[in-house]
Amino acid sequence: MNIAIIGTGNIGGALAKRLADASHKIYLGVRNTAEFKGKELLNYSTNISAHPIENAVKSAEVIIIAVPAQFASETAISLGDVSGKIIIDTMNGVFLKPEGFNNTADAILANCNTSNVVKCFNSTGFENILNPTYKGQGIDMFTAGSSEKAVVVATQLAKEIGFENVYHFGGNDKFSLLEQMALCWINLAIIQKQGRDMAFKIVTR
Repeated sequence: MNIAIIGTGNIGGALAKRLADASHKIYLGVRNTAEFKGKELLNYSTNISAHPIENAVKSAEVIIIAVPAQFASETAISLGDVSGKIIIDTMNGVFLKPEGFNNTADAILANCNTSNVVKCFNSTGFENILNPTYKGQGIDMFTAGSSEKAVVVATQLAKEIGFENVYHFGGNDKFSLLEQMALCWINLAIIQKQGRDMAFKIVTR
């Protein structure tokens, strides 16, 4: 699969590495291909390359957005034509929101020409994306969004990189709820100082 990643910080970088390991072609969408945060990703795998944002998007079937939440709208606009493409939103507007929106996925939908938007990979730290295995068992991932097509792809990618189960929260009306789940992880791991090596796992009888 050809995947564009917009945002090469901790989350974007972790996803680039894991998805490249899974044999996907990763097109990093950056403003300046000569110098950008995470440039060392180019040395990680031959499956990772850097391109201007619109070029990365044109080459991809799936677009992952991993920029600070307040830039969700302008990033969506910068993508250009995304009709027929899938966008995976990894962001959380729990501290800083995109202006005029309660969550980042709604900001994306309002500023691009695709309805195939799903929120995923937002509910845990980048360390758990790099290594989602605890005591021999994969941790769980979560999605939200009304596009069945986008949910199927996000679920597939999450499982490919080691998440054991992927639970769907529901449609677009659950975007903010999934962001609140991320805030729960942030509260426990960072604010309460329990450490970033912790994760959510659903257990059933």
